[in-house]
Amino acid sequence: MLRLSIVAAAAVFLIAAAPADSPVGVREPDGYWQGALHGYTPQTLAGATVVDAGEVAKLIEVHKPVLLDVSEIDRKPAGLPPGGLWFPIHRNIPGSTWLPGSGEGDLDAAAQDALKARVADLTGGDLERPIVTYCHPDCWGSWNLGKRLVALGYRKVHWFPQGIEGWQDGHDTAVSRPDARWAARPKSTVGQ
Repeated sequence: MLRLSIVAAAAVFLIAAAPADSPVGVREPDGYWQGALHGYTPQTLAGATVVDAGEVAKLIEVHKPVLLDVSEIDRKPAGLPPGGLWFPIHRNIPGSTWLPGSGEGDLDAAAQDALKARVADLTGGDLERPIVTYCHPDCWGSWNLGKRLVALGYRKVHWFPQGIEGWQDGHDTAVSRPDARWAARPKSTVGQ
């Protein structure tokens, strides 16, 4: 009986963690993804369009979308000796706005308000302005942000699940710093 319970639990875990291109697939959660931000994601995002690198390039050329990178900030390695040099460099799609932490599944009210205001500013308040959300492959953060934007009424949300690595396979990248206005929000609102 114990063995059967363990096998059943393992099957549930494997189904939940299955890659998007697996025969099982990953279903969209009802709400925002609350688990670890890195893991297999669905192939879909209700209310948004899933795009690949070629489609992102075409969007950039023709429609000038708002590009939102939700990648986390690299943390200084714990074992780095005192005085050791550490120069993290974040690269993304040229013209992107980097909003680290904006893809968390559980943003508090203040962070949600700050995000809503920042995106409204970037889009000029135009709910028809194309927006592309991305991070790294297998990142729920860009999926969560896309879902949030759809809920806010944006009608041309594009989710780029291949992320920066998918972009840099055939395109140039740019060195980026976190968006100053997003970073200036009260720190207690980060990923609550």
